[in-house]
Amino acid sequence: MSLINPLDQAGQRRVFLTAEWRHLVMMNFEVSPDLLSHRVPLGTELDFWQGRTFVSLVGFRFLNTKLLGWPIPFHQNFSEVNLRFYVRRQAGNEWRRGVVFIKEIVPLHAVTMVARRVYNENYVTLPMRHRIERPASSNEGLGTFSYSWKWRSDWAELKANIKNAPLPLVAESEEQFITEHYWGYTTQRDGGTIEYNVEHPSWRVWPLVSSRFECDVASLYGPEFADVLSRPPTSSFVADGSEIVVRSGSRLETGRIP
Repeated sequence: MSLINPLDQAGQRRVFLTAEWRHLVMMNFEVSPDLLSHRVPLGTELDFWQGRTFVSLVGFRFLNTKLLGWPIPFHQNFSEVNLRFYVRRQAGNEWRRGVVFIKEIVPLHAVTMVARRVYNENYVTLPMRHRIERPASSNEGLGTFSYSWKWRSDWAELKANIKNAPLPLVAESEEQFITEHYWGYTTQRDGGTIEYNVEHPSWRVWPLVSSRFECDVASLYGPEFADVLSRPPTSSFVADGSEIVVRSGSRLETGRIP
């Protein structure tokens, strides 16, 4: 499958995938830039918020998924948990702020296969389960969102308890920084970089009551993340999510290998 597709009639790259991303549990950890520097795709640089660098654990629901406009039977609704960090790239006068995925977990082998083949993303397939309990009303009540995956013989979990109604993002806040990166960057097998655009409106976030992450981090994500992800997160919140569009990727000229 080609990684570089023609432009659509509006001059944008063609739509590769549409879906809804809902109930995003986002747990964020401040890290040293040195931990991530060797993972930064060629042609990009680390993106900082107030001089700080973050990795995020994100669990969410993929709903109503369509690939190239077609719903795939038994592969439309599923969960994903990913570990990611943030980069940016200057394109003309524009700074494109994007995400790099360290590992992405899904319960479906076909999703893993497509993501690895098309974008060289580090997907793995594991048994997963989820729990979605929204607050009983918009003005009061508690809710719980959790994502679990079976790793070796134990179940890992990413969980958040929230209250009341989701609120609009505050401009220049940490929540806005974490949620509003609209590009994805992936390092290819030859060292080059693929860039793709992710489109969605601004999300709202729920006030958080508590959060929890339990996992054998060293064996799943690598020993370099064991200390970071065992600490309390810098911040945690739940975003309501929205419909999203992922456009086909293109190879960065600066990422070409002679």
